[in-house]
Amino acid sequence: MTDAVPLSWEEVARIHGRKIYNFAYRLSGNPDDAADLTQEVLLRVRRGLESYQPGSFDGWLWRITRNAFIDEVRRRQRRPTSPLPEAIDRWDAQSTPGADEQLLSMRLGEDIQHALLELPFEFREAVVMCDVIGLSYEEIAHAVAVPIGTVRSRIHRGRKLLRAALVEVAG
Repeated sequence: MTDAVPLSWEEVARIHGRKIYNFAYRLSGNPDDAADLTQEVLLRVRRGLESYQPGSFDGWLWRITRNAFIDEVRRRQRRPTSPLPEAIDRWDAQSTPGADEQLLSMRLGEDIQHALLELPFEFREAVVMCDVIGLSYEEIAHAVAVPIGTVRSRIHRGRKLLRAALVEVAG
């Protein structure tokens, strides 16, 4: 999607908040980490909207999400933490009716989520961006800054690994 004029921060949060959370959850496997990551992404979007150059807004948004996730992984490697008890509140931004329908279509079973988390990050990221979020190969290539051939390869190999993991679970 190419946008001449970017959305306001509130529109980004309302329209894309649940998709960002879903992507973050699929990468992290933890609802609390996904909520924190979503908040961090929306803060980065707020800071970056003024300097946004028209182009692929979705690619820009997913690149921010990806980078925030990688930054968090690196931070945790430097400073391991122990998890807190299960929190009550979750990401609960208001969304348009279309977002609720989209969220329902993005929900995956726990066996699929577990298998996703077993994939190497590059494959998991590509499969989630393509099959869960619905980005095109071009948008994924832009978001992760790799050639489109690499995106295709990662998606193919990721799906193959995911399929094998699910067959093993079912078998």
